[in-house]
Order: sequence, then structure tokens, then C-alpha cells
Amino acid sequence: MQPIEIKKDIFWVGIVDFDHRDFHGYSRCPDGTTCNAYLIRDKKNVLVDTVQPGWANAMLCRIGNVIDPEKIDYIICNHMELDHQGVLEEIIGRVKPEKIFVSQMGLKSMAGYYAGKNWPVQAVKSGDSLDIGSRRIIFQETRMLHWPDSMVSYIPEDKLLISNDIFGQNIASSMRFTDEYDDQWEFEHRIKEYFYNIVLPYSAIALKALPVVESLDIDMIAPDHGLIHRGHKACKFIIDMYRKMAEQKPQKRALIFYDSMWKSTEKMAYSVCRGLEENGVPCRIMSVKSNHHSAVMTELADCGAVLAGSPTHNNGIMPLVAAQLCYMAGLKPQNRVGGAFGSCGWSGESPKILQDRLAEMNMEMPAAPVKCLWAPTHEVYKACRGLGEAVAIALKKKCGE
Repeated sequence: MQPIEIKKDIFWVGIVDFDHRDFHGYSRCPDGTTCNAYLIRDKKNVLVDTVQPGWANAMLCRIGNVIDPEKIDYIICNHMELDHQGVLEEIIGRVKPEKIFVSQMGLKSMAGYYAGKNWPVQAVKSGDSLDIGSRRIIFQETRMLHWPDSMVSYIPEDKLLISNDIFGQNIASSMRFTDEYDDQWEFEHRIKEYFYNIVLPYSAIALKALPVVESLDIDMIAPDHGLIHRGHKACKFIIDMYRKMAEQKPQKRALIFYDSMWKSTEKMAYSVCRGLEENGVPCRIMSVKSNHHSAVMTELADCGAVLAGSPTHNNGIMPLVAAQLCYMAGLKPQNRVGGAFGSCGWSGESPKILQDRLAEMNMEMPAAPVKCLWAPTHEVYKACRGLGEAVAIALKKKCGE
């Protein structure tokens, strides 16, 4: 794949990994991912970010189609996580830059990953600018979006924001721009997948950062993963979508996730779903055996209610349900209504454990958990439908109906 000129004398020189499936060890990227890096050709030539380990030669090849890599004067590291700086040592060895720019917190990250290196590193802070000839690069720290060392680089002359991890998606494609991607539903799904599995805990910080982005004169946002947002309409779309996701206003839709040993809890899940649907709330049921925890979390992006089901196992809950709850709690979803249910053969602790775990996430719990001994009976199904009804009523009230 050749370098792509995204603005005059500014080139995409990243990599596309079509076979990448395990993103950072905790999320899935079913179609691969992209690690974007950008080369700015000016009086001073600048490389913004690098790529993940194992791809140095591919990036150097793309750079070589624009300029000799040894003519790069500066390297900017907007964020030190290794999918962006995993080949930094190799690139520095080849380029031998005059300076390397990182954020104030980036110094700590760099020292942690590359201890003992005598590199010409300079830390910058918000508002600092770098004159490279016909352009300035203005730095803005974006701490905790999503690391303490994160920052973005803004080039006012080109109306370009190189946004690092913000506004990205895991999409592997020969296309570089959002307007070239013809599946709008899939594109939005990938944005939700990225936000809800990475950025969600920092929603309050994102809401504070968005007005800063909107104050800039931009017509292109170039993230470090996925497609580039080209044009005012595309930039407004992704900013508005981020605001909507970060606000986490409840939506009239429910998610049920569950595990089942001998189908009793599974049958309960479908009965709870019926109670929701009969009361005007659409529902998605997801088995944690069949769906990765990041896929369940992505589904939550469109759901104002979440219900969990599990049989009792060793006086607790099933391992995959426990893992899902742990993962979800770490991402700190807000403004949800919850519900719990489960089956048992003997002790029956699981529904109460599920109820407590969801309540610990500050979910509104409008009904007691439903417990089934052995196989569901007519009375159990009735109670499950009642749980669905109670959650639906609470959710609609939360949505202003």
C-alpha cells in the first residue's frame, strides 16, 4: 500500500493489519485494525507517531516513497502506548531526529518503555507550538483520553487535527477516508465499539474536551486508528457522535446477557425479554458463551437497561458472567436500569450476587431478582415477565416517557 496524501505535503504512512483480532488483549477487532502515522513534508520534516511492533519496515517503505527517512527532522509522539510507538527505537535508529516531542506525562511513559536511551526528547504542554516552515504544529494535552500522556497535534494552516486515539475505530481497509466507506451502519458500530471499550470511563473528560475541539478551525480529523474524517460534515458528525456517547443519556432499549448450564437460565432470559417487549422496550439477548465481552459492551451503547442472568455455581455465579460484570464495571457505564435473574439446584446465591454487582455500578434496580429452583415453572416465567415489565417501566420513565 502506497502513502496517501491527505493534505498537500501531509501523508498517511501507517499500516493496515487485516489479520489483527485481539486489540490490546481485552477487546476484539473482527476485521483487523489500522495504525495510522503521518508524515509532514516542510522546511522541517515531521513524523507524527509510529506503529505497532513488527511493522517498522512497512512504515519506512511508505515514508521512503515520499522522502528519505533520514531527512525526517522531528518525531512527535502524541501517545506512548505501543500500538503507536512500538517501533520507535527502530525508527529513531534509522531517522536520527533532531528532536522528539512528547507531552509532559509522556516523559514518564517513554522512560518506562525505553529506559536509558539518550534521545533528544523535549516535553511540551498545551498551547506550545512548533514552527516547521510554512506551518505551525500546536500541541494540546488530552490527559486521560485515554492515557495520562495523551495529546493531540493541530495544524491551523491545514485545518487538520491529528487526534491520536480520540475519534478512532478498528477498521482494516484499503480506504483511508470515512466518505469512501459505504456501510454507514458498520462504520457507526465500529465507532461505538471503540468508544465503549476504551473511552467510556473518561466520558466526563471527553465532554470537556469536545468544546476545545469545536473551537478549532478544522476540516479534517486524522485519528491513529481507522478512517480519517474528511470535510466539515464528517468532522461535525464524529464530534456529535462522541458527545452523544459521552453523555450516556438513557435509550429505550435493553440488553440481556447470561450464561446457562442446563438451559433453565436461558429460558428465563427469553421470558424476561418477552416482558420487556410487551411493554414497548426492544431487547437484545446475548449469551456470554457465544459473544465476546467487548461485543456485549458495544451493544450496551444503545441500551438504557442491562439485565444479567446466571445459574448458581459453587455458591457464586458462572465464570464468564463474572468476567463480563468485572469488565463492564471497569468501563463505568452510567444512567442505566438493571435487573437480575438466575436458576439453581441447591443454594441459589446467583440472583442476589448479580443484583448487587449491577447496583454497585449505580444502576437503578426497580425489582427484586428472580430465582428459579431447578427448571422454570409457569410461576417462574410469570415472575420473569414481571421483571421485564418493571425494568421497562423504569426505563421509559428515565427516558422521559
